[in-house]
Amino acid sequence: MLRRVAAVLTRWSLRWVPDAWIIAVILTVGTFGLGLAFTSRDLYGLIRDWGDGFWALHSFAMQMCLIVITGSILADARPVRAFLNGLAGLPRTPRQTVALMALVSMLLAWFHWGLSLIGSAVLARAMARRQRGVDYGLLVCTAYLGLGGVWHAGLSASAPLLVATPQHFMETEMGRVPVTETIFRPFNLGLACLVVVVWTALAALLHPRPEDTVEADPSLFQEAPEGAPPRRPTTPAEWLAHTPWVNLLVAGTGFTWLVGYFRSRGLAGLTIDTVNFGFLMLGILLHGTPAAFLRSAAEATRHVWGIILQFPFYAGIFGIMKSSGLAEVIAGWFSAVATPRTYPLIVYWYSGVLNYFVPSGGSKWVIEAAYIVRAARQLGVGMPETVLAYAWGDMMTDVIQPFWAIPLLSIARLEFRHILGYAIVFFIVYVVLTSAAFFLLPGWGT
Repeated sequence: MLRRVAAVLTRWSLRWVPDAWIIAVILTVGTFGLGLAFTSRDLYGLIRDWGDGFWALHSFAMQMCLIVITGSILADARPVRAFLNGLAGLPRTPRQTVALMALVSMLLAWFHWGLSLIGSAVLARAMARRQRGVDYGLLVCTAYLGLGGVWHAGLSASAPLLVATPQHFMETEMGRVPVTETIFRPFNLGLACLVVVVWTALAALLHPRPEDTVEADPSLFQEAPEGAPPRRPTTPAEWLAHTPWVNLLVAGTGFTWLVGYFRSRGLAGLTIDTVNFGFLMLGILLHGTPAAFLRSAAEATRHVWGIILQFPFYAGIFGIMKSSGLAEVIAGWFSAVATPRTYPLIVYWYSGVLNYFVPSGGSKWVIEAAYIVRAARQLGVGMPETVLAYAWGDMMTDVIQPFWAIPLLSIARLEFRHILGYAIVFFIVYVVLTSAAFFLLPGWGT
């Protein structure tokens, strides 16, 4: 049954869900249509709003690029890879293996989703190489769980970090919301812990019987022959590129600044910029030399071209929403069907459904923020509650959405259809658990 459902969803996704940039264009056209239908703007007026907003999110786009780059750099560092390879040898049974993979993937994602994306793929390959009798499809699926249901509750959460950053693009409408009211809120931490515990246990329970297990093809893990040993530096420029003192100087200076910064501000000083700064310094330190760091950075930048191309178009959508009055119209729709009690759950579900078609927590926040913040103010719902409802909803469909699994599947050498059957089970459990939390938990805002 699961295999049939997985095959149908995969075929539908591959046939009907286009490239992320094309989605941005389709959403832009749809926004123009809504603006013409529900505001007083004519077509040229909407084009002006679109063009005026097109370049308004340079800072946010750069921040999102650095989230990807710093996480990839850190995951590629030799000490991190050695640590993950060491973890791969700890489990003694197939159930322990997939449970540990799930746990590590989610913990890494809570600290940094870019680290989880690459680090989980490295660990999955190491486990498949060292552990016999493990179902490879389930193993790779559990490696995706960090991106599938935890990352937007953690330290690299796009929306909570952005609204805590000074001069963010919605500051006039909602002010600044410190992470002590979102990421470190007891509700968020408790729900994240619950998801980690339940999904880790579920991973172990889902492992098939030995006769039904499909192990990885050993040929997937043949190591490439080592090249020639690096030659000794012969010039001052080469010496600088291969000496650890440059990295130590930069990282030492950076961490000294971070200690002073958080000593004066505490956790409330955590912003998207300080997260990027800290992980960048850590990546520089762990790579040892400028040559190793720059090689890893060059590789990491391959993953950000989509952000660079998409964000101006989402900024254009935001420009239409904000300047044409469309945000007020859509906010009115939300206010008409919601109450202060049900609004967080409605935002959660709306964000989750939209996420399947716009699988990017940062760019999707640009689309939704203008009207869900306005509707929250009309209903008297707090900004921290609204941001958390968005963040958890943004993760709802991640585990069954192939977009962010592409780097993982490329490293694991699998197709999404091989993991989707298991992913559907995790998705169903997640939706029931989180929906109940947002609707039934007494004292939701505490």
